[in-house]
Amino acid sequence: VILIDDDKDFLDAQVQALELAGFAVQAFLSSTEAMRHITREFDGVIVSDVRMPNMDGLSLFKHVHELDPELPVLLLTGHGDVPMAVQALKDGVYDFLIKPFSVAELIASLGRASQSRELVIENRNLRRLHAGQMNAKTALVGESMVMDSLRQTLSQVAEADVDVLITGESGTGKKTAAR
Repeated sequence: VILIDDDKDFLDAQVQALELAGFAVQAFLSSTEAMRHITREFDGVIVSDVRMPNMDGLSLFKHVHELDPELPVLLLTGHGDVPMAVQALKDGVYDFLIKPFSVAELIASLGRASQSRELVIENRNLRRLHAGQMNAKTALVGESMVMDSLRQTLSQVAEADVDVLITGESGTGKKTAAR
């Protein structure tokens, strides 16, 4: 969990509670500092206060959403602005908690968000693995312009919903092209 709040006492208390619940927590007092640690490969959840100096939680969410729209962001606020919360949820914020909230409420939301993130990461890894296996199966030998053109054509035809007849001499790669 990346936890961001400009109130050091609140931040320390939440870090302690989350670590006791079994979460690994990186705490930051500012969004700009936290952004240096957030990448598309980050496999956790981001929890941020809404109202902070420099970059507020909503701006942080927009940056994170551009980086990876499937990275869960939970926003916390001490100001119960219902229209802001509704809009944030519509924009893709995973959850919105109003202070004071119970630690159990935060932990439950983090648990759901963590499971969601875990599935996204697993899905991405499986797609990469599958793509690597498909590339290995369909590897056509040769580096000429003709072979590059053939690979591009096969890729385009594979995306189309059409029937294809492949003809040629025995041993020319018809089965590989069909795969």
